[in-house]
Amino acid sequence: MTDLTQRTQPRLSLTLRRRGPAVQRALVSVLSILGGVLLWHVAALYTSPLFLPAPGTVWTTTLEMLADGTLLTAVAASAGRILAGWALGVALGVPLGLFMGRFALVRMVVDPYIEFFRFIPPIAFVTLAVIWLGPGEITKIALIFYTTIFIVTLNTIAGVNAVNPLRLQAARSMGAGRISEMTSVILPSTVPFMITGARIAMGNSFLTVVSAEIVSAQNGLGAMIWTARNFGRTDWVFVGIIALGILGYLFDRAFRLITRRCLARFLF
Repeated sequence: MTDLTQRTQPRLSLTLRRRGPAVQRALVSVLSILGGVLLWHVAALYTSPLFLPAPGTVWTTTLEMLADGTLLTAVAASAGRILAGWALGVALGVPLGLFMGRFALVRMVVDPYIEFFRFIPPIAFVTLAVIWLGPGEITKIALIFYTTIFIVTLNTIAGVNAVNPLRLQAARSMGAGRISEMTSVILPSTVPFMITGARIAMGNSFLTVVSAEIVSAQNGLGAMIWTARNFGRTDWVFVGIIALGILGYLFDRAFRLITRRCLARFLF
């Protein structure tokens, strides 16, 4: 028993040392959030509920909207649109960026369109999207796709351009063709850039879905926030904003966890 204890103690000590910084960061984050809520509560005491509802009021409203299903329905609608448009944008933006970064002719042909449309915000196309695609789900998904594809494409191109030429020369000296270079050298080296582009695009997708839902949706967090404006329910607005922040945080954490587990050999 003594030998077992002696062998176990170093492992336990190592585990605690490894978890120490993570526990410290979590504690600091919790204290920061509590401090922010406290400041919010104090500020609400000196303002009108229409201007700034108190945290307790927002919490009560959240429970009410959860109980009647309003909040869950809105979150599910927005989440589905974001995931569909974002995934489609990543799926097409990655190969487009690879080909544009690797082949000069493809880049010369496509680059004028990329450089033109990426400066036009998706909200400018809402009216046209409704006219062309109708007021259904395809319109919202198409606008999120539009937001995503340019960011992912540009980050992927940057990743291709950042590949060390010596690695390409080494691959060619070993008999690698263009396809082999793409799959064995360029693609693995570009993975961190793809992930960064996908994460940035996900954030922009949340911006777009709210704008699209305000204009052409009956449900979703954006539509809920707009309805709250019409009824003067600032507490609903706060519930929608907080729900967007939490949903975005969960999406980003899930994406980072998946990429770390599935693509760890390309990231470290």
